[in-house]
Amino acid sequence: MVNEIAVRRAAETAWTVYRSTHPEVDAQDSCRCLLERHLHRRWEERESDAEELAGFGLAYLHGLPTDEC
Repeated sequence: MVNEIAVRRAAETAWTVYRSTHPEVDAQDSCRCLLERHLHRRWEERESDAEELAGFGLAYLHGLPTDEC
């Protein structure tokens, strides 16, 4: 349960920050799902707190090709 909370909090933080710098991205964009899956896998590989996961999430979003996000 704790890991789900950390992953959700990290995803929400990363998504909010990403959208603040990319206003053209819709709130319901499919990249959010990709982000959540990425963070969940990342947490399973190495337990991290929400802040660290959010940083990984932002890096992941910025690394996606522009046609995916």
